[in-house]
Amino acid sequence: MTAVLPQSVAALVTRASEPDFAAWRRNIVRVGGCTNPIHLVGAATVYDTATGVALLSYGSDVYGGRLLTACGNRRATVCPALYRADTYQLVRAGLVGGKNVPEAVSGHPRVFATLTAPGFGPVHTRRERDGRMLPCRPRRKGDRCPHGTPAGCREQHSADDPRLGEPLCPRCYDYAGAVLWHAFAGRLWHRFGLELRREVARRAGLSRTEFGEVARLSYAKVAEYQRRGLIHFHAVIRLDGPDGPDSHPPYWATVPLLVDSVRAVVGRVTLNAPGAGVIGPRALRFGAQVDVRPVASYRGDAGERPASPATVAGYIAKYATKGAESAGAVDGRIYRARDMVMLPVRAHVLCMIATCWWLGGLPEFESLGLRRWAHMLGYGGHFSSKSRRYSTTLTALRRARAEHRAEQQRASLGLADVPTVTVGQWRYAGRGYSPEAALLAASVREGGGRRGA
Repeated sequence: MTAVLPQSVAALVTRASEPDFAAWRRNIVRVGGCTNPIHLVGAATVYDTATGVALLSYGSDVYGGRLLTACGNRRATVCPALYRADTYQLVRAGLVGGKNVPEAVSGHPRVFATLTAPGFGPVHTRRERDGRMLPCRPRRKGDRCPHGTPAGCREQHSADDPRLGEPLCPRCYDYAGAVLWHAFAGRLWHRFGLELRREVARRAGLSRTEFGEVARLSYAKVAEYQRRGLIHFHAVIRLDGPDGPDSHPPYWATVPLLVDSVRAVVGRVTLNAPGAGVIGPRALRFGAQVDVRPVASYRGDAGERPASPATVAGYIAKYATKGAESAGAVDGRIYRARDMVMLPVRAHVLCMIATCWWLGGLPEFESLGLRRWAHMLGYGGHFSSKSRRYSTTLTALRRARAEHRAEQQRASLGLADVPTVTVGQWRYAGRGYSPEAALLAASVREGGGRRGA
């Protein structure tokens, strides 16, 4: 737990001695460690749905004066607690079962794939081999780019070096290409999914129609920003029978087939960017670095390094709450060009934001909405998404949590066997925590771990 001020501890001790401490504590615990809860004041009445009789009325005083509800924001800079936990449960259910997903899904072919962005110019990086640090970009002395900047870097960068991710020569770096790659990254992923189905069908000796009758590909993915300001896609890809996780995959569906198919398809997927007459032609594709590993608790075939279901679910859940701010950008939309002057960002990020603004003002790129997504460095897609049949949904997890809490409340009121409905009137009364409440909420977050719903 992060260091806390003595006055926060003293305030919590004082609060614990007050008569309404139990209700106050329950109010904080019930929002699951949300870091920026919404405060509501008002009242509610519980009715018997069979008779229409009012059984109970209560106000926000029951919760220590204000009812707290989770903010629902997924961003790590605002409140990652519940979203991260729910995403973990969603991904894990698609790997080992649970949450209305059969446990038999753990026997289906599954891989954890990382699809990278291509290079748009050399950047400072941190390299190591067998635990030994290597020079950043070794080149012959005297080698320079067309702008006179050294073409290499022989330094061994530390993990906190601010130059990491920065171009060796900003004038050589293809900022327009990087921004357009972000704008089309979602479409590239869609094209990848289509091509992967065709490739698996081809390797199985089936037509696309025949493949759809006997098998189905499902996925859950997340976008992770790198230090250079470009995203990677990390994805769980699973091969099921025709009805998804409820049906067993065909006999020919194996992990090696899925691994080989992913690797074969990544290099084939391309899209032509618009505006070739303005900035020159751009063929957008994924990067050459591709990592595909089986998801299993045992060592895979051909020496593959397997990834455990818990590790994969935790990894995807971690990045589901992170945005471009993890690459040094900002987490709020930019509305005016003059706002860029005061942005607290490094030069490379500012150049990407400025390129979004420049291209977004040209008619050829108007449909991409680049100015709207300038704070995301041009990427306007979802950070985490899944196919329809991969597993449960975030909505279902939240509904189950709400129903569980409602059952607990009815049981505490002695109404467990009575069909009820609650009608309330609540109004907004602020958000956030007092110092002592923040201390308690932090303990809830750390104690909750990955249990989620």
